[in-house]
Amino acid sequence: MLIGEYTHTLDDKNRLSMPSRFRQEMGKKVVVTPGLDGCLFVFTSSQWKAIAERLSESSMLQSDSRSFNRYMFAGAVETDVDSIGRILIPDFLKERASLGSKAVVIGVQDRVEIWNEKAWLEYKKGVEKRADSLAEKLGGIGVL
Repeated sequence: MLIGEYTHTLDDKNRLSMPSRFRQEMGKKVVVTPGLDGCLFVFTSSQWKAIAERLSESSMLQSDSRSFNRYMFAGAVETDVDSIGRILIPDFLKERASLGSKAVVIGVQDRVEIWNEKAWLEYKKGVEKRADSLAEKLGGIGVL
């Protein structure tokens, strides 16, 4: 399971070091995609395959399905994890997530998210203010 929050530096070649705890679970190749809420998603190859299968099951006759599939697949890149645990973030994904020299890397169970440091702090602060009401809503459906 991928959990935790880490702040890492993006080097001048757009390489980002994955936390050592994540490297063991992620393998030698990962898929980086545009995420939601302004971040990037990073999936293991096997997790990406499962997501791709689920997305391909959606109807191409529905406009929303086509749009979301285009968003996810067109922006996805497969990248190697180098010998010291870094991944390359292409310029177009770096710009999409407004990444600067520092990025926050978080584990969210089955995926990694990469956030602009300031955006993550703002997002996290907003969620922390609503945590009680979110827990109550989720508890009503048997999650907690």
